[in-house]
Amino acid sequence: MRVELSEVTLDVEVSGEGPAVLLVHGFPDSHHLWRHQVAALNAAGFRTVAPTLRGFGASDRPEGGPEAYHPGKHVGDLVELLARLDLDRVHLVGHDWGSGIAQGLTQFFPDKVRSLSVLSVGHLASIRSAGWEQKQRSWYMLLFQLAGVAEDWLTRDDFANLRDMLGEHPDAEAVIEQLRAPGALTAALDIYRAGLPAEVQFDPEAPAVPLPESVPVMGVWSTGDRFLTERSMSGTGEYVSGSWRYERVEDAGHWLQLDQPEKVNELLLSFLKENS
Repeated sequence: MRVELSEVTLDVEVSGEGPAVLLVHGFPDSHHLWRHQVAALNAAGFRTVAPTLRGFGASDRPEGGPEAYHPGKHVGDLVELLARLDLDRVHLVGHDWGSGIAQGLTQFFPDKVRSLSVLSVGHLASIRSAGWEQKQRSWYMLLFQLAGVAEDWLTRDDFANLRDMLGEHPDAEAVIEQLRAPGALTAALDIYRAGLPAEVQFDPEAPAVPLPESVPVMGVWSTGDRFLTERSMSGTGEYVSGSWRYERVEDAGHWLQLDQPEKVNELLLSFLKENS
């Protein structure tokens, strides 16, 4: 369904009945990423809301440069979406950039969040302090800052470099096809440019805002993730004021909800039922 908000119209999948779960994807995906979780959550008695974020997939791509895609803009879209759907509180699940956006929503609107599940990407302060290996794995975040250069590198030879980066992504070709649309790749990259400029990525003095005590948090990391170290997620517990649960998924890459859907579904259902 198409949901019109004050600044953008989002492509949103809403299904099922029961307590609501808001599923937030990351780069370079769409709500289709969550198809296995939607089916399992609906069958278990949960209502799912899976939006495609502004700048991605079939949702609007507003003009205005990187600032139009600042993580705060995405948080605002999600809060407005919940209001449009008459949802006061939700269980929140985020993957990749969706994890960062979900954490921002939780920090600024804790009364709207029953529980928070972060997949692959932990607290930014934990990523910053995770050591040299994590900095090596984050090389592409600096590349993505270079407007024009990053687009040229990623699309060269029919997206060969992006295809290599996506590697084990089961939906790689479908994702690349969406990024062929005019302006789509730049809009997707602009969340990095607005939300993670170099000074934010590496500033050791940047304030570490903890997640609120009222919201239980589960972090899930997969052993085959090429972009994030285990320490970057397991250390997130240091920045959680309330209850913290850490889980690792074996034999899965960065897109663990597609690689090991049954295991991810089992973990999510266990955590959501504990906190419903």
